[in-house]
Amino acid sequence: MDFNQIFRNRTKNFSLSIIKLLSPLPYSDAVSVIRKQIIRSATSVAANYRAVSRARSDKERFAKICIVVEEIDETQLWLEIIEELEYVDSEKLLAIKSECEELVKVMTTYKFKLSQNI
Repeated sequence: MDFNQIFRNRTKNFSLSIIKLLSPLPYSDAVSVIRKQIIRSATSVAANYRAVSRARSDKERFAKICIVVEEIDETQLWLEIIEELEYVDSEKLLAIKSECEELVKVMTTYKFKLSQNI
């Protein structure tokens, strides 16, 4: 499997993990807003990474990876918020936070490498 396919799968699985984690949360105004935001940013990571792998030029690829980096960083923020608000048990967040951190590092490095080509 090549790099693009691996990360297409990882970003999609990351999104699915967040959706599954947040689905059991009770519905209240505050929880619903946070749930909506984190699911939106996590799924945006997956959708935009797919667009990176289908880009028609280096400039387009770079523009899309910039969006991916912004969205994964936003997702990381929302994970910190739900942890600090104690909406989800910290133990349940460990694996997702770890994957998020890895994705931030990989996507930021990829963004930097792409910036060297344009």
